[in-house]
Amino acid sequence: MTTIPWCFTLTLFMVILLAIPNASLAKMNVIDRCWRENPDWRSNRQQLAKCSVGFAGKMTNNTGKGVVRYMVTDSSDDPLNPKPGTLRHGVTMIKGKVWITFKRNMHVTLQRPLLISSFTAIDGRGVDVHITGAGCLLVYQATDVIIHGLRIHHCKSQPPSSVMGPDSKVIPLGQMDGDAIRLVTARKVWIDHNTLYECQDGLLDVTRGSTEVTISNNWFRNQDKVMLLGHDDGHLRDRNMKATVIFNHFGPNCNQRMPRIRHGYAHVANNLYQGWEQYAIGGSMSPSIKSECNLFIAPKSGNKEVTWRQGNKADKASWKFYSVGDIFENGASFSKQTGLGGAKPYYNQEQSFKVAEARSVKELTSSSGVLQCSRTLRC
Repeated sequence: MTTIPWCFTLTLFMVILLAIPNASLAKMNVIDRCWRENPDWRSNRQQLAKCSVGFAGKMTNNTGKGVVRYMVTDSSDDPLNPKPGTLRHGVTMIKGKVWITFKRNMHVTLQRPLLISSFTAIDGRGVDVHITGAGCLLVYQATDVIIHGLRIHHCKSQPPSSVMGPDSKVIPLGQMDGDAIRLVTARKVWIDHNTLYECQDGLLDVTRGSTEVTISNNWFRNQDKVMLLGHDDGHLRDRNMKATVIFNHFGPNCNQRMPRIRHGYAHVANNLYQGWEQYAIGGSMSPSIKSECNLFIAPKSGNKEVTWRQGNKADKASWKFYSVGDIFENGASFSKQTGLGGAKPYYNQEQSFKVAEARSVKELTSSSGVLQCSRTLRC
């Protein structure tokens, strides 16, 4: 009997192993495949900045020479005199580009809202970081901000106060409603792989002229008002707002605003909607919304209609509110305007991505929210 050399057997085994498709990688969406296939992502964290798509575009302004790598080691919070090692110190006291990570699992209870400076990346990958308290996160007149891998919940309203802000300057703030993340006159912001729930007001507000925003791979659950795009009906600057909402999981136990949009444009694609109470997608003031290849699973009882629209007949006639390639289950429906190509996003080259068929949404959103990254570097 001829004995097969062990080295040949090992080589054959490796060839067969590599030929078998990796099921977990096959489920990844275009953003995740960009960095999660790299088992050594911890040593190359800034690779993440090249993976965003949608209106935020690539976040390469957050990378390159001069980036300060800052590690949060202290979970305490002092709103006016942030200590070195705390999250507030990292987002306010360091000039220029900063990439923030966390040394260990931690629970940060904010004493007042946390203002985030321009060119800041908050990267919670590899640990379990909870943020709660007053505020919580506020991106005010800032640009090039990444918020990734955080659990943000139980945020409460805050009366007018002062906090340490960007460039180590004390900033007076008005009343804060208790949102998980609020964008005010912000530009080029990417919010990815966060888990947000149970806040006093809403989970995410994009307001007062904020634009070039991508909201991806997040898990929104257990909330009445989920996502607001546009400050109020009278704020005309929001006509320039452009937001991409992709690969997110909405539900269970979400009521409305997934999103609600005023004035501006939203491309809502490849999201999973696990029920709603009042509605899933709504708007007012003649917004443009393209709902593309989402999976809408209506609640067992109650309202089956996906949309809600505020305005008179003349207003509604000028809307661009389209459903293209969506799947509707359990009796879900999308009233009126449907059609191929309606309300195109007109992305440039670095923003564009291929929208997958709606039948693959459950797989594409299976890792939504904070990722569970193993000690062997896989994420």
